[in-house]
Amino acid sequence: MKITYILPLAALSSAFVLPDEQVISQIAIESHSSADSAFDKLPSKAQVIEKFENTFDKVGKTVEKSVKCSKHAIDAAIDYAAETGNDVSKQVQQTGFDVGSWLDSNTNLGHYGSHDKPNQTVYELIASSKYTTKLAAAINEFPDLVVLLNGTLADYTVFAPVDSAFEKIPEDAPKPSKETLEKVLLYHVSPEYYPAAKVLVTHTVPTALTVDTVGIGPQRLSTNIGLKGLTVNYYSRIIAINIFGTNGVIHGIDSLLVPPPNVADVISFLPAEFSTLELGLTKTGLFAPLNDTSNHYGGTVFAPSNFAFQKLPTKITAFLFSSYGTKYLKALLQYHIVANQTLYSDAYYAAESVDDADDKIPKGIFHIDLPTLLEDKSLAVDVARYGRLIEIKVNAFARVDIQDGIAADGVIQVVSDVLIPPKRIDRMVQHWQGEVLTVEDLKERLEPLIENVGL
Repeated sequence: MKITYILPLAALSSAFVLPDEQVISQIAIESHSSADSAFDKLPSKAQVIEKFENTFDKVGKTVEKSVKCSKHAIDAAIDYAAETGNDVSKQVQQTGFDVGSWLDSNTNLGHYGSHDKPNQTVYELIASSKYTTKLAAAINEFPDLVVLLNGTLADYTVFAPVDSAFEKIPEDAPKPSKETLEKVLLYHVSPEYYPAAKVLVTHTVPTALTVDTVGIGPQRLSTNIGLKGLTVNYYSRIIAINIFGTNGVIHGIDSLLVPPPNVADVISFLPAEFSTLELGLTKTGLFAPLNDTSNHYGGTVFAPSNFAFQKLPTKITAFLFSSYGTKYLKALLQYHIVANQTLYSDAYYAAESVDDADDKIPKGIFHIDLPTLLEDKSLAVDVARYGRLIEIKVNAFARVDIQDGIAADGVIQVVSDVLIPPKRIDRMVQHWQGEVLTVEDLKERLEPLIENVGL
């Protein structure tokens, strides 16, 4: 079977969750087989509720029965998925698109699974399962991590790669350094409690991996529902759910999770999506400082796709990428970059730590003005949350088409249109709303801004 590094290209083009460069050089994973075809018809809400209740109840009763018969909880959950072929990914593929808001208000669903009180910690469950022997061996190399997963400081969530996930690493691949391995393991652990129901209505999950470059919060994972079903970082399928321990919950996954690289590297890795943006950043001298994590502490890049640039009039594109238009192009791209503030679809890391601050974005409508690299020019961002359904708009016009491109030094939000700075008319600020734009109009908007350099 063909070997690729970490993620299939198909996942890269839609997910933007890429491995750290150091991990790329040390770990390789097989490409996945093609995903199942999309469902033809979504069920009604009543069918959704009934199907989820039945699915979780079946898994719970099977695990409970097996545990009573002295069968291990993780083993029971994975055996059930293997025997029935009804892994969680397939169930969610058929139901997840309608169930978000219902699950969001139903806390009881998160406790399906063994109805008896668990008597092992999440570490003890992993260490004693026949399906997670390689994960257990890796964890055992770090006594502090063993203590953490045996402790009661939090209700932990562990996305546990089964042994077959490690088998995707070629035998001749170099052994990762201990520092790299510890980062990878911490990236599989969340210090917060995420049973399956909560995972279904969550876009990003905080992990135990803390980095200096992402902002005041920890590195995050992305959860997704698509043709592959329920996945983490778009490529690792969840194959077993709600294996409860005395100090948290475990979900089994079929591929290792690896920390992502910097924003600039993500843009470079995806030319089909961002070749025009990369060309503009390079031409204006912004690419190098964007890739220098010493000058920003987290950040958000509202990245126009190649298609977004194609929507601009041809004359404007030609002007911006001409030698005369470089200074205007630089100001325009600076308007897309927010330094030191990281805005995910469901979490927000501010520029500075605030005591007792909650990084979660509240349900309903959330508005924030994010300062860009252009002095005194902010982006007005509105986030509308309803269950798992989240819509993000910038300046009340441009939609974020692809959310939460996880990166080591922030996040990428892919916008549907190039963001055009507003202009003042009779002391009123007028935002661009997609109307016909001329070169002269663009120059009028950008002229006062071309000397205001940020990053």
